[in-house]
Amino acid sequence: MDAPKSGVVSLILQTMMLNFKRNIHFTRLVKVADRLREFNFRKLPGTETPCFHIDVPDDRGNRIVFRMQQENNSWKIVDQQLPPWINATETKLNDVIEEELR
Repeated sequence: MDAPKSGVVSLILQTMMLNFKRNIHFTRLVKVADRLREFNFRKLPGTETPCFHIDVPDDRGNRIVFRMQQENNSWKIVDQQLPPWINATETKLNDVIEEELR
């Protein structure tokens, strides 16, 4: 059997090149209004501006889902109709995301 020609090997190597994107997801306990709450973070791939999908349970156990987008080197809550205790934690959540991305 003959050895493969260098052109064929080059073509095979070029087609085997894969582009991997890091999947970022993590969970953190954050103290909010004198309670520890479990926030789940997932970075959304393929968005024009960096964005995180975040969910946290409320007092009844229902999941509250919202997004944070990077604006001017800080992470800001995008959704407007959220409980006040979530809006009050924007700075803490920004710090949690920045710490994870380091």
